Amino acid sequence: MKVAVWDTYVTRNDGKIMHFDILVDERTDNAEKVFEYGKEYLKTVSQEGQPLTSKECRFCHIDKAPIEIENQILKNGYSIIEMENCN
Repeated sequence: MKVAVWDTYVTRNDGKIMHFDILVDERTDNAEKVFEYGKEYLKTVSQEGQPLTSKECRFCHIDKAPIEIENQILKNGYSIIEMENCN
């Protein structure tokens, strides 16, 4: 499966910048849906309510997904790759 990678930077409650990627099926072209996926993820890391718009999250590129990422996308609609300050 090819996925669209959305590069995301969100300011945490403590002021640090979180960097994570939101991965969705490459055919997903609804940015608002991608932002909703990001907000779902933020809830799981106690950062609910932080802004997540086109200012914080932008389409980056298309890539081939490994099977575990593909399975997460098929199950949840998206997958998250944590890069910096996510915990």
